[in-house]
Amino acid sequence: MRPARFLALMICCVALHGCTTIGPSTVKRDRFDYNTAISESWQRQTLLNIVKLRYADMPVFVEVVSVVSGYQLEGSLNVVASAASADAVQGDILTFGAGGKYIDRPTITYQPITGSSFNKSFMTPIPPRAILFLIQTGWQADLVYPLTVDSMNGLRAPIAAGVSQREGDSGYFRVIHLLSEIQKSGAVGMHIKKAGAKEATIMLFYRDSLPPKVKTDVEELYALLNLDPDVREFTVVYGRVPQGGSQIAMTTLSMLQIIVKLAGFVDVPPEDIAAGRTVPSMAVHGRELIKIRQGVQKPESAFVAVPYRGRWFWIDDGDFASKRTFTFLMVLFSLTETGGREGLPLVTIPAG
Repeated sequence: MRPARFLALMICCVALHGCTTIGPSTVKRDRFDYNTAISESWQRQTLLNIVKLRYADMPVFVEVVSVVSGYQLEGSLNVVASAASADAVQGDILTFGAGGKYIDRPTITYQPITGSSFNKSFMTPIPPRAILFLIQTGWQADLVYPLTVDSMNGLRAPIAAGVSQREGDSGYFRVIHLLSEIQKSGAVGMHIKKAGAKEATIMLFYRDSLPPKVKTDVEELYALLNLDPDVREFTVVYGRVPQGGSQIAMTTLSMLQIIVKLAGFVDVPPEDIAAGRTVPSMAVHGRELIKIRQGVQKPESAFVAVPYRGRWFWIDDGDFASKRTFTFLMVLFSLTETGGREGLPLVTIPAG
């Protein structure tokens, strides 16, 4: 009877094992691990392309289109038992064997961003409406405007590097400072106004019951942008020159232009400038948008770091202002449409 009892016990164990699954446990681990891996690779790719543009090298953007992680767990158990008669010489026989197989087979799809997708995502200027919505959702004006707006009502931003270097207009920086102060007071807002089939983005300045300091800032802003002092609502359009005192004209940058702009703040060794591998950057009025350091040794404390041309380039983890700018750049990337997702098949992979 003992072999029969043991056989019954093993059959129960196999049955219980068949009721288990590895699927739920992989979700908690995989979502975190893939999230971290994709985020870090995305940051390093972005920093690398900024540095490459500093050396007039071709940037390449590769998108992770899909991640499919499939698991397979197999187990087998063999039990052979026989009971001999009382007169048999060999006695009772019991043999058993077990085996298992675990397979982790992730499938990751990459897609270079080229052609029309590149043109739409990186060459098209960011709409002024999107920039104002970023301000409306809480991003600070002194971060958003210097990075995304090239001019406002003719006042131009600086360009630190490249063949189009310029110092920029002093009024540009003053406008950004005033917009930042007015934003903190809550005296500026925006909304969408429909006129038939067309929509217009409206920037609205509140001037009732404002502290004297804020009123003074609003009046100075009106004067710098040549706005009509009797108007509160201004139509925001893409362009360099406004048509009248009730319009704010902005020329905004594309994602590629923003990356080129940040490339001007990459620290490069003097010997590379002397050898003509890159050009020196011009000191610009106001704070640096970002500080990208360089050195021969891999940095010990870096927010993000990449190797290039035998050196390391990185953003220091203790440089909060640079980290904030870089994170905002990643937010802008997430707002652009890169394509490649339309028509993707829905794939169901067993995980148990």
